[in-house]
Amino acid sequence: MIYLDNAATTFPKPEIVYEKITEAMRDYGANPGRSGHDLSMRMNREIFNARMAVTRFIGGDDPMSLIFTLNCTDSLNMAIFGLAEQGDHVITTAMEHNSVLRPLTYLEKQGIIELTIVEAAPNGMVDPKDIEAAIKENTKFCVTTAMSNLVGSILDYKEIGKILKEKNIYYILDAAQGLGYLPINIKEDPVDLLCFPGHKGLFGPMGTGALYIKGDISLKPFRIGGTGSFSLELDPPEILPDRYESGTENGPGIIGMGAGAEFLEKIGLEKIRKHEDHLKDLLIKGFENIEDVVLYGPGGKNQGPVVTINIKGKDSSEAADRLNDMGIAVRAGFHCAPLSHKTIGTLELGAVRFSLSYFNTEEEIQETIQAVEKIAKEER
Repeated sequence: MIYLDNAATTFPKPEIVYEKITEAMRDYGANPGRSGHDLSMRMNREIFNARMAVTRFIGGDDPMSLIFTLNCTDSLNMAIFGLAEQGDHVITTAMEHNSVLRPLTYLEKQGIIELTIVEAAPNGMVDPKDIEAAIKENTKFCVTTAMSNLVGSILDYKEIGKILKEKNIYYILDAAQGLGYLPINIKEDPVDLLCFPGHKGLFGPMGTGALYIKGDISLKPFRIGGTGSFSLELDPPEILPDRYESGTENGPGIIGMGAGAEFLEKIGLEKIRKHEDHLKDLLIKGFENIEDVVLYGPGGKNQGPVVTINIKGKDSSEAADRLNDMGIAVRAGFHCAPLSHKTIGTLELGAVRFSLSYFNTEEEIQETIQAVEKIAKEER
């Protein structure tokens, strides 16, 4: 199977990720931070090592400010619900995933926040000046993606953050698609809260994610319970990361996530990005030469390793099913991003998304182009 659904979750993972997860499960699979015996202490140390590795990869300077979560949706919920207060104005964009749009819409319908959704161009690009124009006196924070999960359009998050910083507005960056491809650096970039999953660009397992809290930002706890620390107190701990990490963590998953971050450091982000861009450009060029294929997205340096198309006369799900029959895994439909589909004009059609990884090859791309060409020529 040629796997081109990496925007959903990367596969395969680096071998070291499998090895570290298996080792954790087999050799020291105890509960971290709850007991004083050797197995529990070993799990605790390995999770801390993973916390250090992930923090280092994102350019953070305080591993205690890295909060492990269930996934990027969990991270975004922690950030959004943790910041939002009655009467706040919040800004987001039409290129967001439902993990951003649904929490914000919920808060708006509850009458807690006022929400402005900034429109994007038909190619998925967002003008930072439009975000600046949306700012009000009561704007508390802005949430945007770093890179669209639908068409791979890269938002100018550094310029957006610069604008927000000048107005003392918090910036939550959804790096679900961007991390592992874009050179995101939480220390240098004007971002206050960085949300990301472990199972995508970090090559970790599903059920992992993180939220990095920059500086002394205080969030209302999203999940409250046992932490293994300050057990005689009925209020949540004040210290980080304990305050936001209630309940038993996915130790083996976190360790796998840390191994993924170390793999990326070893290979080098520049090398990974160069390879993925090369494959993306090959795929776009191949699709451009196929009659009846409609391409979406800005292309070039403004588009990450995500290529989205439709084939005229073919339902997107039908095309994806045919590709599956030919041994190629992609995603069709609406990609949990309704406003993005409205923006690019595919709200009724859906679209077929090809998302690339460091582990994909030129041969796989050429085979994919040939498969799409064959489907485009089939009788409708």
